[in-house]
Amino acid sequence: MNDKPPVPAATILMLRDGEQGLEVFMVVRHHQIDFASGALVFPGGKIDGNDQLVKDYCDGVADATDYQVAMQVGAIREAFEECGVLLARTQGQTELISGERLAALSDYREKIHAGDISFADFLKQEQLRLACDALIPFAHWVTPPMMPKRFDTWFYLAVAPSDHLAVHDGTESVDSVWISPKDALTGEKDGTYTIIFPTRLNIELLGESGTVTSAISAAKAHDIKTVLPWTEAREDGTYLCIPADAGYAISEEKMPSR
Repeated sequence: MNDKPPVPAATILMLRDGEQGLEVFMVVRHHQIDFASGALVFPGGKIDGNDQLVKDYCDGVADATDYQVAMQVGAIREAFEECGVLLARTQGQTELISGERLAALSDYREKIHAGDISFADFLKQEQLRLACDALIPFAHWVTPPMMPKRFDTWFYLAVAPSDHLAVHDGTESVDSVWISPKDALTGEKDGTYTIIFPTRLNIELLGESGTVTSAISAAKAHDIKTVLPWTEAREDGTYLCIPADAGYAISEEKMPSR
């Protein structure tokens, strides 16, 4: 039993409308990463202790708590570091930065990740404001105490800027793909992808929408409940369970026997 508090984390389901319908950007975790190694996941990661200090450089957080600001800032920062998409505006502008401007900022990805420059100093230096108002809360999961690594993770939806080229960083992530929820789930079943339980259920939930517009509308109408899974030992085996009213198609699943 892990009695340590879960580590705050955030992730973004970056969306676009592809030729066959809704697609989401996903990355494959490096096999040496200590959590979800080798798995197909949404880009994201741990919240930095300084993320909440960036509030003065954010749009749409006037009524947000420090915790909410940290989650949103961390989600945007991680997406920039991990896949090179930056949900930000030049100060005084209403549109997100262009792909051309983004390309000029690409060298900052590694510098921010390495701690050579703080995220706040980067935003100040480049006169940028984070588009926290572009994030739509989608889900909230907490890793159960039975797991060696625990995270308190917020999932957000965002429309991918059409001219931002999403690419994996080659360090934490070794591959990336724009994929439909259906193809991701098919790939998990046939062994092409490894997808952990929370990711799979959120892909299934996303797959209930066929377009970006419908996905965002559904997320806005969805009453988000914190999901803290637990296990139940039954006569026929052990089941992984989540609250029945969490909004997912299933609320329990039999775990494979070891």
